[in-house]
Formats: sequence, structure tokens, C-alpha cells
Amino acid sequence: MKRIRITYPGAYHHVMNRGYDGNEIFVGDRYKSQFLDYLEHASHKMKIRLFAYCVMDNHYHLVLENASGRLSDFQRLLNGQYGMYYRKMAGGKGYVFQSRFKSTLIENDSYLIQSILYLLRNPIRAGIVQLPGDYIWSSANHYYPGKNVGIVDADFVNELFGCQEAFQSSLHMPVKSEIPVVITKYGEIMGSDSFLEVALRKYDRRKRPTDQSIGCQREDEQYFEPLEKIWMEFERAKCINIDSLDTRTAEGKRLRGELSVHLKERGGLKYKEIGELDIFADLSIISLRTMYRNYSRSR
Repeated sequence: MKRIRITYPGAYHHVMNRGYDGNEIFVGDRYKSQFLDYLEHASHKMKIRLFAYCVMDNHYHLVLENASGRLSDFQRLLNGQYGMYYRKMAGGKGYVFQSRFKSTLIENDSYLIQSILYLLRNPIRAGIVQLPGDYIWSSANHYYPGKNVGIVDADFVNELFGCQEAFQSSLHMPVKSEIPVVITKYGEIMGSDSFLEVALRKYDRRKRPTDQSIGCQREDEQYFEPLEKIWMEFERAKCINIDSLDTRTAEGKRLRGELSVHLKERGGLKYKEIGELDIFADLSIISLRTMYRNYSRSR
């Protein structure tokens, strides 16, 4: 049984995920650049506010706000899109990312500052660069006047630190190997002793029948399977390559229909999200809905 992940609309998180078995899945500029494209797309689509990011060779870090309450949808889309891209480019079989993403719930601005600094110093701890700004695959150079490239909410981070001098001074302090976290049965918490109780109350509100928020509507989102997993298992079960599927044939149409059922029921994808995948790009929302209904009845 999967462990409950505490989150709620407006919650701050430090998110990390790594390549399966520690594999280097972001080696080279091409792979890192493509991941950032997917990151920008997923954050805009799911309305997740990014404050900082860092992409290393075998893992990535994000500090963000679950503004929409759809953190799991965001991670499923991001990891799923990149996972399929990686397999298409690098070949091979099996999972690209290691299980579920790791998420640390962050209490307030002071802890948020610590998380951002920890993330931006990651390349220094790894011995790759001597200064955070020398690493081009993090957001270290995206803050303060003239440097906001749109993928992160630089204005918010700027306000957290107050001025550029304070930011730079904090960024160049001695690097800490760890950030202070508390391990609970609900996951890692970065905050005061009383924060867990407050967070649980906010999380519980999502489950009330009278709550009409996005969080309530997507209460079971953490139980949906990753897009990458569904895609790979479908290809293995049907002995096919989905990207090479000829949907002009009866067999191709049937397999595409079956895939739509898996994506919706196991992955929790909406028709619009399914339609953004290449194999469904020629279908309208109405056609997708009809196809899903037809093939879900025939299972």
C-alpha cells in the first residue's frame, strides 16, 4: 500500500527524482534542455509555481508551490513525457525514473529559503563547479532584474531574499550537506514541531464532501500510475512499439482504443491530456470520448 503524501493547494515542496537504479538519464545538454522544456510545459499546464530547479546527470531537484493542488498530476506528466523521450532517444527498456518522486513538505518562507539555497548549491556539493552561477542547468542565474526567463517565479524569490546582495551573500555561504527535515509516517517535513498538525488539517479538508476545490475533486490522484509505466507495460503486453503503430488499420485503431482506456483509468488522464500524445493527436475531444466509451465497454 502506498504511503499517503501530504499536500494541499498552496503547499510548498522540495521535490526530487532520480534515474532508475541511479542511471544517468540527463547526460549531455540535449537531454537536460529537453527536460526543461517539459518542465516549463508541465508547470504551466498544471498551474504549479516553480521557485528553483537543478538538473544533474542522474537526478533533478525542484522547489515549488502546489498552487493548483495537482502536484501528482504535474509529476506524472513531467516524468511520463521525459521518460518516453529518453527511451526514444537512448533506446533500451525498463523504467527511466526510480519509483515515486520524493517530496519534502516545507512550512514557510524561512524554510523555503533554506530549500532554495540547498538546491542551487547542489552542483558545488557534487564538485562540478565552484560557484552556483557557473552551473547552467539550474535556476541560479534567473533571479533579479533582467534575468527572469519565465520558467521560475523569480519575483517571488527576489522578495524572499529582499535584495540581490542578500541573495548572493546567502548563496555563497559554506555549503551544508543536508537540510533539516523531520521524518514522519506521512513523509519528510521541513518545519517546526507544530507544522505537521497544521498540514494534516489542511490535507484533511480536501476529503470533506462539501469541499469543491480541485484538491477534493482529485482526492485519489496519488493512486494513479505514472504515464511511463502504463506506456511501457502496454507495449510489453501487446508486443508493439506505440510510436510505430499504424492507426489506419483496424488492429491499430483497436490497440489505440485499448490504450486510451488504460491512460484514463490507470493514469487518470483527462481527454485533453490524452489528445496531446502524438498517437491521439488527430482525434478531437469528442472522438476520444467516444473511443474510450466503446473500448471500455468491450474489455
